[in-house]
Amino acid sequence: MIDFKRLIKCKHRKIFLFLTLIVWGACPVNAEVRLPKIVSDGMVLQRDAPIVVWGWADANEKVTVTFLEKTYKTKADRRGEWKIVIPKQPVGGPYSMVINNLAIKNILIGEVWLCSGQSNMELQLRRVMDLYRSEILRINNPNIHYYKTPYNYNYEDSSADLLDGAKWVDATPENIMEFSAAAWFFASELYQKINVPIGIINSSVGGTPIEQWISPDAIKQFPAYAAAFDKKSDAALSQSAPSATFENPMQRIEREDEGKGAWYKAIDDSEWETTIVPGYWRDKGIDMALGVIWLRKTFEVPANMMGKVAQLRLGCIVDSDSTFVNGEFAGNVAYRYPPRIYPLRAGLLKEGKNTVAVRIVGSYRGGMVEEKPYKIIIPETEQPYMNLGGITGYEIDLAGEWKYRIGAQMKPDRSTTPPFAGNSRPNVSALFNGMIAPLKNIPFKGVIWYQGESNTGNGKQYGKLLTALINDWRETFRNPALPFIYVQLPGINKEKPTPAESGSADVREGMRQTLTLPNVAMAVTIDLGEWNDIHPLRKKEVGQRLAAEAGQLVYHQNTAGSPLYKTMEYEDKAIVLTFDCRGGELDSNCSLHGFEIAGADGTYSWAEATVVSPCKVKVRNNNIENPVSVRYAWADNPERANLRNKAGLPASPFCTK
Repeated sequence: MIDFKRLIKCKHRKIFLFLTLIVWGACPVNAEVRLPKIVSDGMVLQRDAPIVVWGWADANEKVTVTFLEKTYKTKADRRGEWKIVIPKQPVGGPYSMVINNLAIKNILIGEVWLCSGQSNMELQLRRVMDLYRSEILRINNPNIHYYKTPYNYNYEDSSADLLDGAKWVDATPENIMEFSAAAWFFASELYQKINVPIGIINSSVGGTPIEQWISPDAIKQFPAYAAAFDKKSDAALSQSAPSATFENPMQRIEREDEGKGAWYKAIDDSEWETTIVPGYWRDKGIDMALGVIWLRKTFEVPANMMGKVAQLRLGCIVDSDSTFVNGEFAGNVAYRYPPRIYPLRAGLLKEGKNTVAVRIVGSYRGGMVEEKPYKIIIPETEQPYMNLGGITGYEIDLAGEWKYRIGAQMKPDRSTTPPFAGNSRPNVSALFNGMIAPLKNIPFKGVIWYQGESNTGNGKQYGKLLTALINDWRETFRNPALPFIYVQLPGINKEKPTPAESGSADVREGMRQTLTLPNVAMAVTIDLGEWNDIHPLRKKEVGQRLAAEAGQLVYHQNTAGSPLYKTMEYEDKAIVLTFDCRGGELDSNCSLHGFEIAGADGTYSWAEATVVSPCKVKVRNNNIENPVSVRYAWADNPERANLRNKAGLPASPFCTK
């Protein structure tokens, strides 16, 4: 028998389901909006400037932004892009913002600065602990936020967004070690002066030339770079792979290393050769090509130091090292520049004889850099951040005689060159595309720039490139007066006894000449370098000088700056130079060094120089009757150059030609 009541109920259920599906179809489900990576928790917005919020969604999707109790609405265009501009706001926060179903928290409104360049802008606070340990360990300022953009080389086109892997972080103890040192000291100094929240967006990459940071359109004014950029369309060249028969030299070295897996242990090294550490292989008479060299050092530990934690310092090693103590792995660094600072666990060191073994992968240019620390430090008590600098305590000197033996090496051979065409990939615009273009909607208060080391091979063009970059970024950020402050390179390499040409000096001069642009400033750091380190530690002074320049240029504060050369005039077989003293008279209480003078033949010789008035210096060489030009601090590392003002700030290097 048919159950009609059950059939009717079932029929009604089906009808209800059918009608429900119709209603669902008639009412579209809200798609989630997608925000740029930088628009996220902890972001800092520029005060007194329109606030831009942007992102992506389905075409025609409605977007609602709620901020400071006001609501703003728009719709995504046909491409799924949307943007809302919120009226400018004063200093404040922390606030929250809701964008459809997304909530962003801990938003501050203050000053937002873009920091960019290469490794000296990227270098983290943990790397400068030797100078500023106690100060760094006290940092705790939740009003300074930091965002380090991930690396992104985009050789094809401008990226719409940054890559994953970064977030805004506060300047608190758990985050601070990874802040850029130069950027932190700049922001900290600025915060003390203006007392408003600071946002730092650090978009920098070590070892990069300036042409990587200039847009494809702007770089085309330089024919050589434009030609290189045109090659990007040849995907076969830029993506080609080595042939199947080619063996990478490093793979071969790893395979042939006699000491791998053996020489770090307790072995008899009495037959090994002896060398002196520190130093470079070529200076020590070590016939080292591309390969692996092992070094071993035996040292004594007194009984009262047993059972304690310790720190091993091995200065700077060229290039890659793996280090062992008493047969136990202590640490490794895969490239030249970082300091080797390895924590040693309690109990690893024993009374009496101990051994450190170091496996170094490098070439004939390799070695252990001079005038760096090579020692073991045993602190009285365990210190925080034992793998960082600044630790003090009982020291065991490791400099002096070490044993060495070559594990494997390859002599230069053209047949080992891989059949790559990878070097055809254009070395231009990729970082602009990947790490600057995605920030184009952000209103910045200004830019600080620390770069130039990678352009010293063609330094005479740097001024034009820097000018192009500044104009390019001002156009990108739609701010023709965007303040731009850059670091003039410090000294590097050993001082030369006679006047000579210098790629670093050419770059510094290009920087100085760029000061003719409006709304730019330069922090002079010629006195802050280290001859044996492209990454000098004195980043606090760098940040302070950048902040002082920002004080003058942006915030109209009465801060002193470095003296800058202005004009020259001839006077009685001498040249009188006039300087812009910038808030501080020239210091006349010392004998001046670092000046060179040339006659019509263009040959420079050392010159006598004397401060003759608050902002003037007379330069002469009695052997040059008719001088025509003067150079000052014109060298990779003009250590003796000492013209400065009474505020203690060094004069910028310059050439009067």
